[in-house]
Amino acid sequence: MGPRRPRGTVLAEAEEAIVVEFRRRTLLPLDDVLGCLRETIPRLSRSALHRRLVRHSISRLPEGEEKASKRRRFAETTLGYVHIDVCELRLSEGKLFMFLAIDRVTKFVHVAFLDANTKLNGAAFLREVIRAFPYRIHTVLTDNGVAFAPNASTRRDLSRHIFDRVCDEHGIEHKLTKPYHPWTNGQAERMNRTVKEATIKAFHYPGLEALKAHVLAFVTAYNFGKHLKALRWRTPFQAICDAWTKDPSAFKIDPHHLIPGPYT
Repeated sequence: MGPRRPRGTVLAEAEEAIVVEFRRRTLLPLDDVLGCLRETIPRLSRSALHRRLVRHSISRLPEGEEKASKRRRFAETTLGYVHIDVCELRLSEGKLFMFLAIDRVTKFVHVAFLDANTKLNGAAFLREVIRAFPYRIHTVLTDNGVAFAPNASTRRDLSRHIFDRVCDEHGIEHKLTKPYHPWTNGQAERMNRTVKEATIKAFHYPGLEALKAHVLAFVTAYNFGKHLKALRWRTPFQAICDAWTKDPSAFKIDPHHLIPGPYT
């Protein structure tokens, strides 16, 4: 008989470091951590995650002011700081590339479905986001994916990435997450997971068009009907309207025009 193989998921040292740092930075519950990290570490299981948290004495979330203060520091910015990400939604007949943008302050979300994860589509989505949000966007945060930043195969091209050129046209600062630091763009990753759990993980669809329609309906219901604890139990739309009332100078249009019609 050969040597006994260790039971459970074996993570590389760098992967375990990501798990530990993500938990310490975000203070999210175990299942939320698992959902955010599954695309970064596909072989990560719930039991393996729990074992790592126990090993590093971070399996229990802290209580009290320390946790609250961390959340407040993360949210201290003006509206117009937008996290952007892209993920795949798969059915048996094929897959969709869903580009998603979420504002750090208002939690307002915009999604679009494009045919591929490319730099041209990344730039096209940014232009769509700029039109969709009623206020000016001053900062965009993305990962280092090909749709948003040069990769190893394109760095020889001395021209500026088209996503950055769109940012330049509109006076937007483009920030990139650090490699192996997925928690930096955690808002977008967590919203991706929320959309998946409400759609492809809960329902069967006859085709890709039905999936698209359901995702768009879910995002509309989220923006206008979901009361969020992070917004003091307001909806993202209510948070936008409150910001308009306090200071309309950052807005391009009256946000009340965003209210969907009866057939939206």
